[in-house]
Amino acid sequence: MDEEITDGYSEPCGQCGSVCWGVTNGGQFFCKNCHNVIERMKEVEDMSRFTVNSRISSLSSSKRKREVKGRAREWMICEGFQLILKLQAEALVDLGVCPQLKTDVLWIFWKRYMQKTRQAYTRNPVNILRGSAFTPQDQTSDTEVESSAAFSDASCHSETGSMMGASSVSGYSSDGRSSVCSGSMDAECYFGQKDRKNLMTMPRTLAFCYLALLWVREAITLADLLRLVSKGHIPYVNAHALFPEDMKFFGKDAMIFRVESIPSYSNVHRDAASLAALIELPAFPPVTPDCLLHPALLTLRYLMDANLPDKLHALVREVIQKTSMGTDSFLTFDPTERKPRLPCYDLQAAALIVVCMKLLFRLDDNVEWKLAKKSDEKINEMDHGKSKTTKRGGKMFSLRKWFMVVQPALERARKKEQQATAMQQWKSETPIIPSLKHKTVVLKRRRVVEQLQSSFKALSGSAPEQQASTPSSFTFLWGDEDGADGPSLHHRCLDYLMMNKKRIWHFVNRKYWHTDLRRCHKRQCGDHFGELEPTLPRMYVWLLGLFSFMLGVEDAKLHGAVVQVEQGLLRKTGHKETPENLDE
Repeated sequence: MDEEITDGYSEPCGQCGSVCWGVTNGGQFFCKNCHNVIERMKEVEDMSRFTVNSRISSLSSSKRKREVKGRAREWMICEGFQLILKLQAEALVDLGVCPQLKTDVLWIFWKRYMQKTRQAYTRNPVNILRGSAFTPQDQTSDTEVESSAAFSDASCHSETGSMMGASSVSGYSSDGRSSVCSGSMDAECYFGQKDRKNLMTMPRTLAFCYLALLWVREAITLADLLRLVSKGHIPYVNAHALFPEDMKFFGKDAMIFRVESIPSYSNVHRDAASLAALIELPAFPPVTPDCLLHPALLTLRYLMDANLPDKLHALVREVIQKTSMGTDSFLTFDPTERKPRLPCYDLQAAALIVVCMKLLFRLDDNVEWKLAKKSDEKINEMDHGKSKTTKRGGKMFSLRKWFMVVQPALERARKKEQQATAMQQWKSETPIIPSLKHKTVVLKRRRVVEQLQSSFKALSGSAPEQQASTPSSFTFLWGDEDGADGPSLHHRCLDYLMMNKKRIWHFVNRKYWHTDLRRCHKRQCGDHFGELEPTLPRMYVWLLGLFSFMLGVEDAKLHGAVVQVEQGLLRKTGHKETPENLDE
């Protein structure tokens, strides 16, 4: 059919010089070699031969207008973020989170954000395209979202309207104008806003999800959320590829929605705290001892993941009690306070375990190995005595054996994660077109890349497809099962680390070391871990690295949490002696 229409037109292409023409659905000629579109059509001599149903269209309207009238539609940046939040909420629900997170929590948070930033749900919304305000006739009242009853009696929304309704009331010009540098209507104006600190970003979508998880008190911590994102269980990287076909995506849209890395723990935590203050959230539901975010339960999970003895949990609970880190006032997030503090539940739990390890073994590259040697000698004595259990009937825990079991598993896990990061497909399979002017060049380059990839696959053989990993709360698997990282040491006892004097149990290790505990002003003093790290004991640094890898945070972040626990534990005691005698 194309040959019949283009027959007789032998002009070479202006870009590649070839003569190989085809016809688009709009009737225009395009080069099949480089996809260059020219404004050339089949000349018609006798118009009476064609009926009203003729498929040849005129050239009076531009390609952009034809797409808008056809399959494409006008959309706003806030609508794109709204769709991404909807997909992320659905992914969390599929992972086992309660459905109320999407309909009754995240949706309310998003409406409050749209209202506070005057993008929707207000009597005086900001017109992003014109930078002014207008008052539409049909608008939701300000008090609808601000009422506290919206958090408890929020009605369930429909599947299509629950997360896709705010764009219909967003302010933009009614003449249907759209910028030629993007597929959305307001991408160019989005970068010109004066108050850019309140603009929506991709990392803030995860901050919204984290706030919603805290509100419903789910067991997914911030470290868990970021790990689920990195594994691809929650849409984030190339989330724009999930946009409907009628939402054209190109140009400056990529600068807003395209991401090529997972945000850090600190950035998402900071965004969550700022969003809670911006939308003026009330006090969150209290974190009670039966909540899985409570350090008493969260530390038990991390002890199992680190292959440490269960007996250590009793000491952890004592430290939690003495530092008052288990009270509702300390754990519950209240944005209405004068200086609101969003707790880092996972960091605090890991820091508590590190402090307890220092209480038992000191971790100064000397005492812990002496105690390990002592435990090995007792184990040998029990082996010769044909009894491998202590007086209390449990097998003895050896720090040396624990290190030799965990260290290889840690190296394998780090190597596996590095390989997964190297094989991560950061770029979308659908090419992102920076502008309509460069569309033909981008499509041609993409086609060349696909041809090269197919050629390499044919030469090297078909690569095995990577199977998506099953979501898990644990990083390691300990036990005798197939595929386990090593033997389990959970049920080992710690009797040789305690001594009984006057019917009171004391630590064999009587001293405790710590770094400088002076409080530094955040604006005037930064992180000191980089300076301290070369002087710190290697065993302590290794332990920080173990829990930092499990949480996906920097060692400096975890060290700061350890210092905060030590400040509460050593507030009323000397710095050299062990902080009080903790009963077993």
